[in-house]
Amino acid sequence: MHAHDQTDPLARERGHLDASRSALRAMRADAEALDIRDVTANWVNAAVLERQIDDRIKSLADLAHTPLFFGRLDYLRAPGADRAEGAGGERFYIGRRHVHDADGDPMVIDWRAPVSQPFYRASKKDPMDIALRRRFGYTGGDLTAYEDEHLSDAGEAERTSALLQREIERPRVGPMRDIVATIQPEQDEIVRSGLEGSVCVQGGPGTGKTAVGLHRVAYLLYAHRERLARTGTLVIGPNASFLHYIEQVLPALGELEVKQATVGDLVAHVAVRGADDPAAALVKGDARMADVLRRALRSHVTLPTEPVVVVRGSRRWRVPAYELEEIVRELLARDIRYGAARDALPQRIAHAVLVRMEQSGEAPDDRVQDAVARNAAVKAAVKAIWPQVDPAKLVLRLLSDAEFLAAHADGVLSEEEQRAILWARPARSVRSATWSAADAVLIDEAADLVTRTHSLGHVVLDEAQDLSPMQYRAVGRRCTTGSATVLGDLAQGTTPWATRSWAEALGHLGKGDAVVEELTAGFRVPREVIAYASRLLPDIAPGLAEVDSVRESPGSLAVRRADGAGALDAACLAACEEALLREGSVGLIAADSRVPALAEALKAAGVTSLSPGEETTPDTRLTLVPASLAKGLEYDYVVLDEPAAVVDGEPDERTGLRRLYVALTRAVSGLTVVHAADLPAQLG
Repeated sequence: MHAHDQTDPLARERGHLDASRSALRAMRADAEALDIRDVTANWVNAAVLERQIDDRIKSLADLAHTPLFFGRLDYLRAPGADRAEGAGGERFYIGRRHVHDADGDPMVIDWRAPVSQPFYRASKKDPMDIALRRRFGYTGGDLTAYEDEHLSDAGEAERTSALLQREIERPRVGPMRDIVATIQPEQDEIVRSGLEGSVCVQGGPGTGKTAVGLHRVAYLLYAHRERLARTGTLVIGPNASFLHYIEQVLPALGELEVKQATVGDLVAHVAVRGADDPAAALVKGDARMADVLRRALRSHVTLPTEPVVVVRGSRRWRVPAYELEEIVRELLARDIRYGAARDALPQRIAHAVLVRMEQSGEAPDDRVQDAVARNAAVKAAVKAIWPQVDPAKLVLRLLSDAEFLAAHADGVLSEEEQRAILWARPARSVRSATWSAADAVLIDEAADLVTRTHSLGHVVLDEAQDLSPMQYRAVGRRCTTGSATVLGDLAQGTTPWATRSWAEALGHLGKGDAVVEELTAGFRVPREVIAYASRLLPDIAPGLAEVDSVRESPGSLAVRRADGAGALDAACLAACEEALLREGSVGLIAADSRVPALAEALKAAGVTSLSPGEETTPDTRLTLVPASLAKGLEYDYVVLDEPAAVVDGEPDERTGLRRLYVALTRAVSGLTVVHAADLPAQLG
């Protein structure tokens, strides 16, 4: 480490940083000065070009606290010409985005470029032609340290980078940090895997799975920009505060063109105002509901018993009922979308009429076929045989009408399951119904049975373990022609319908061939804390590997017993005040039912607190977090209130223990557990 060594090397590197920043400013000024009046033929082109230039100007912003480069690679001198083209003896600075000087020579190379790969992957065993790898340390936006590894020097031992360690451990206030500098070799392999295949990343707390997912999007957008610009990219997260937390990361990774949504946003066909009890939610989320919906939809098709008679001029053309029935049966057998078949039916009937016209010596053309398809008699027949169906009305009828449900769920759902999902008070209309989140997913399934859902080029699904099979199907429909990156942790599944295995989940998603990668190296949660939380694993996710934290921080775990329920609030308060003496963010996590009491206690003590998703500031660093919202969030210090209450707040013990596992693993530097009741037996 050369933190205080102000001799030439550090000064030289600072010089390169200053020069790179000026070059970036010049690139931005060039983009701002582009005059497009002479090159565009019309205003439409001009508008498109102007938007592209605006995007470019935005992407050339110099983010003050995000280092422009964080590493340097010195390639070995090329002894022969057979070396990788141009790599011999060259030096590259690796950073957030590409920067070039006035002559077009690179000052900083984009971390996603092939030439940057050894920064993440090279090792003593496989130096990848690298003589020196240098990492830079920053304080604020200032370059303050560097650290060297001589990869081709056999005498130097492999060691964990101290700068890397510091970067991971740095206390943070505000949104998720740009971690492009800290990506590990096993993470990099996932980030750079191709666009064609889908990947599922199983990773325990603090293994960096979200970061890997976001870097993978940024990498795919870099490597396949043209194609993904056409087909679209989407990141799906569990809730709005989580999306707010990650939206700050992609611009720092050099990306602006990514849509974000929750599963609820994707299926927002109706306003969700109600909630299901766990029994109903379990059945509504079950993949068998897709069969029930399909049967209910197809029951609207009625086989014809009457002929169709088309009158044109002085002639009448008759298509007999048996021939119409053949057409309808053939459309049903072809298994196309309900709406597509309905659109095809009038053309098929018209074709049958045209065949008769030709047989009688006429020579009709396409326009005649279209006219016949629009004939009143044909339209009336189509309406009777294959009526239009509104997806929301179909679901409304299934949930309101016991006989209709029984007819289509027969042999699929048990009578008890049917009773669980029937509304106690049937709704009159789609608008007046109190729809639940699971109902909206059913409507989305029905809508897809009627009209095919638009598919994107790549979808990233984070916190995937919490989805129901029907929700997986809803996400899968949006990437049928594209690929997916699925991120999650089976041990953190906190819905009653949470998935038990990735194979099952990927099957529902329609990506059964996805590769499942397991990340077990933990970078965020200290070793003592993760070991304590891992005592729950045999009960909540048998067979999952325990996370092995790279971070030794003795004293990071404290478990304190308060003397009776009355003393609990005071003990929590004391633990929070202690944590606030240190640098960084503090999360007070408690069972949802305990939050009001703790909010009162904090207020009475004059301690200001935030709600999850609100920006922390240097003055307000304490967030009061209901256990149900803790997933995916992280704090430097966590105070966990009454573990037994967290477990009891859930409908069943497995879900309760999983919720506790999530709460126990949100800390980056220290965890204090405060309890008055006995701890769950698993924590010993």
